[in-house]
Amino acid sequence: MESTKQKAICEIVDSNIKSFVNGLETRYESEIDDPLGVINAKKNNCFIAELGQEFMFYSAFVRSFDSSFGKVLENMGNSIAKLSYNVRGTIDSFLLPEQKIHISNLINSYEQHILPKKEHYEQFNSIIPANTESFVMSHPTDNYFYNESKKEHYIIELKAGGDLDNKKSKAEKIAMLEEYFLLKNLLKNNPDDKIYIFFATAYNRFGEGNIWKQERVKQFFAEEELLIGKNYWNFVCDDPNGFEVVFKQYKKSSEIIKRSLINIKSMYFKEASIDKFA
Repeated sequence: MESTKQKAICEIVDSNIKSFVNGLETRYESEIDDPLGVINAKKNNCFIAELGQEFMFYSAFVRSFDSSFGKVLENMGNSIAKLSYNVRGTIDSFLLPEQKIHISNLINSYEQHILPKKEHYEQFNSIIPANTESFVMSHPTDNYFYNESKKEHYIIELKAGGDLDNKKSKAEKIAMLEEYFLLKNLLKNNPDDKIYIFFATAYNRFGEGNIWKQERVKQFFAEEELLIGKNYWNFVCDDPNGFEVVFKQYKKSSEIIKRSLINIKSMYFKEASIDKFA
């Protein structure tokens, strides 16, 4: 990876983490006198309080942290992607009835344990009617990248952890197939353009380098439709060493988060705080 791009990626990671920490401390400081705030609500649980301050604090904090931090990782990925791709938003196009039927048939076959393949939708073609006004719809997407030099479009559904049950996996695949056909219809006059859909996770919940065993997702997504952990970061960086660059900087920037946790805990339990950028 060339040095200018590497520096830009590191700056994106660092700025996202600092912004996250500032928002985190501001939020919890504003809830100090709120009996229904995340931490106070848990403090008022005498059964949890009896287990000690450390357990009480982190049992209240972690769930809220996980939810908000997932959005940070998504924003970080999109910001990094802008260095290599054209990052786009809502797809405004039309979806034909026969395409909806085909999607439904595919999903039914996957529920009957037919292995999903890209060819199942890539090889499906429809006759486009002269008037498509009654089929027009919009589909918002936060992770739509376009590589202009390759004429390739990438629709990505990112989950921070990727721990989905069957119903959610099914719904995600339906939504992505709708986006695929919407985009295919929009690009009907650009036969050289290619469209790819991916289910992605920001980390491998089984450990980087280990086999990803989320069979509930694999029931609806083919192997070539997955970008798990390291592969996701390599993709958004458009570089085989992308994950290493991102995570090396994250390890440095994450020290700010660690100090922030102590600061927030001290707000509620009167412990000595640490200056967040010391």
